[in-house]
Amino acid sequence: MTALDTASDTPWLDPDGQTPLVQIKGVTKKYGDVTAVDNVDLDIYPGELFCLLGGSGCGKSTLLRMLAGFETVNGGSITIDGVDMSEVPAYDRPTNMMFQSYALFPHMSVEKNIAFGLQQDRIPKSEIKDRVHDILALVELQDFKKRKPQQLSGGQRQRVALARALVKEPKLLLLDEPLAALDKKLRKQTQFELANIQEKVGVTFVVVTHDQEEAMSLATRMAVMDAGRFKQIGTPTEIYEFPESRFVADFIGSANIFEGRVTEDVADHVRVKTEVCDVFIDHGESVKMGSKIWVGIRPEKIRLTKADKPAVGENQASGIVEDVGYLGESSIYKVKLSNGQIIDVTAPNQLRPMSRQHGITWDDHVNISWEPSSAMLLNS
Repeated sequence: MTALDTASDTPWLDPDGQTPLVQIKGVTKKYGDVTAVDNVDLDIYPGELFCLLGGSGCGKSTLLRMLAGFETVNGGSITIDGVDMSEVPAYDRPTNMMFQSYALFPHMSVEKNIAFGLQQDRIPKSEIKDRVHDILALVELQDFKKRKPQQLSGGQRQRVALARALVKEPKLLLLDEPLAALDKKLRKQTQFELANIQEKVGVTFVVVTHDQEEAMSLATRMAVMDAGRFKQIGTPTEIYEFPESRFVADFIGSANIFEGRVTEDVADHVRVKTEVCDVFIDHGESVKMGSKIWVGIRPEKIRLTKADKPAVGENQASGIVEDVGYLGESSIYKVKLSNGQIIDVTAPNQLRPMSRQHGITWDDHVNISWEPSSAMLLNS
């Protein structure tokens, strides 16, 4: 299996002159009166690990199934490697799909499960043997090749399913909630394994997931979906640090959101007046003076200090700690501000609780503040 050289070339960040592997143009899918996918456009480039992220019923799995050929397109077109897929059945597409259930044959060994698709394609036995051997080494299951699926752990079964999908060397691998069946700790470990395997083989992956953390750790780029449409497409950093709407800011991680109006808009900064405080943002945005806007602040971007007197000035406010949640590596503080709004503030627990002589706790009067670069301007 030949890997693509993607280490120094990221065309999705500079697409001019680059040819997408997948081109989705104006694609719509309806079930009766229900529109599952609503006129979406998307380019996916060779070597990407692209995530479709959204809640249940947003249309992400329907779009994946249309790529695979399991669902027909009501409007628009899907092109893979320059070929229009409109009349191409699922079995003739340069794709393979890894299902959430893994769908392994319980009566077959690991190596026979992996070889099954190649045998159906009448690949020569010697080639099957070599390809199965190579893929077993890639997923580190050489010592488990004679075992049956029920003799494997959940993570090992996941790797068998991945190996079975990759051994056919598809141009595009489609993965539907591939890690959903794993427990939280194993899922975190497997996220990195999956990304490392994808980087080694160079096959383009499209992953459907509802797990924000999973998408953030896996994806080169991601599309956040809601009600059949893309709310935003970008790298994980772009989506998290520069969300374009309240929906995206709140769906990816969490955000404290304040409503306000633009009082100053110049090339290098913006000022917004909110009920909480005046907000200064040290980078330019295309907004209209006097227009209603929303400001988002991530909980981990906020500084929290005990207050002898209320804070005065831009990017700071005062409140009372209503609740505290201890999460091990961090704590979350629910702070009620002077206008009655309750916001979240998170802080790392760098010291053990018995060593913190001046810790913040329930009913403490506190001040909050944040850097000018931390505020996010959000549309409706």
